[in-house]
Amino acid sequence: MSRSRVRTSQKSSRVSYDMRGPLAAQAERMRAAGEDVLALNLGDPAAFGLPPAPEVVEVVRDHLGRSCGYSSAAGLPEARDAVARHYRDKGLDTVRSCDVYLGNGVSELAPLSLHALLNPRDQVLIPAPDYPMWTASVVMAGGRPVHYLCDEASDWCPDPDEIARRVTDRTRAIVVINPNNPTGAVWPREVLEGIADVARRHGLVLLADEIYADFLYDGIRHIPLATCAPDVPCVTLGGLSKRSRIPGYRMGWLALTGPRGPASDYVAALDSLVSLRLCPNVPAQRAVETALRVNDTPALTAPGGALRVRRDHLWRLLTDIPGVRAVKPRGAFYVFPRIMPGKYRLGDDESLAADLLHEEGLFVVSGSGLGPVSPGHLRMVTLPAPDVLTDATTRLARFLDRRRITRPPTANQGRNRPPRRSCEEHRTSPR
Repeated sequence: MSRSRVRTSQKSSRVSYDMRGPLAAQAERMRAAGEDVLALNLGDPAAFGLPPAPEVVEVVRDHLGRSCGYSSAAGLPEARDAVARHYRDKGLDTVRSCDVYLGNGVSELAPLSLHALLNPRDQVLIPAPDYPMWTASVVMAGGRPVHYLCDEASDWCPDPDEIARRVTDRTRAIVVINPNNPTGAVWPREVLEGIADVARRHGLVLLADEIYADFLYDGIRHIPLATCAPDVPCVTLGGLSKRSRIPGYRMGWLALTGPRGPASDYVAALDSLVSLRLCPNVPAQRAVETALRVNDTPALTAPGGALRVRRDHLWRLLTDIPGVRAVKPRGAFYVFPRIMPGKYRLGDDESLAADLLHEEGLFVVSGSGLGPVSPGHLRMVTLPAPDVLTDATTRLARFLDRRRITRPPTANQGRNRPPRRSCEEHRTSPR
């Protein structure tokens, strides 16, 4: 009897997730073989010695006996109430518990929000570089991702006018990731208001991924996108994975704001889709109220805090490597350095990341795995302890030194050469 191959979805062939893709599988094989692998690919605080607050773990443990059955499809009432209060405290005065849907992390709720919205070939505007879950989720919902540029020369902020030029009659939504993964940028109010105005003028839905809203440095404030667009349908996504350092618990939420009437069909679609997955993780829902009350993130990001020290340390080490440039991240816990062209012999971003893993045991995410960006970029997490980050940048510097381009001396070499500047002068001078 002949056996035909199982055909796969054409949509799935256009989906990738380099944080856990083939290179991650190679890193696991290397570890299994006893090789030393230093992984800076995943933003998992718990994996880098940053445990959750004890109260959050205790409340889940204490309620396990009462968490064996299903909850309502949108989540436990007391947990939804806590999220609604959380957003009202942020200035979103209209959020009620019925506007909140709990889920098994933002990575479940983002695709759900898109499936409720998109028809085949509808378009969604997504920042580039992006967190690839958004691009993949648009594709799997039958839509078409259209990327808008975040400008490295403008601290990785986009231009709302450029976003507006990408709107077509098939555009349905704009995704905003702020604070940004992978760049660590925190977009200012004027940018957010410009994006809100684009959505307002073209009748679009705003999808605000604000999972890193609590991770801010250098006195930067986070502006919830929905506060800039009270008259525009907005889906704000957040959760406990980062804020409370419990990504394994898988607890996230989305909150709806904006005019109720025009969004009534969308709300009905969301209600149907959340019912299909029965309910979110019930033990993790027990943590929501306590986790939103216990906010210890500011102590980690303040001067002298563990995350602030690690961010500063990695950024300083990277910018000390000749030919490496990095915008200093103002939020989240990633840095997105670029190896500038002309100084080293390098292939494309994918081969750069693969060679780093094979030669140095350093696992980072290639820039090309994060949407259309200029070559030479890598994403690194800032979560490890300073000695681990020193090890990582030592490996990167050693790798690059083997690829340094050496040019033969010219007849005029050394003549009329300007005085060399110190590393500190390089870091503090405009770029």
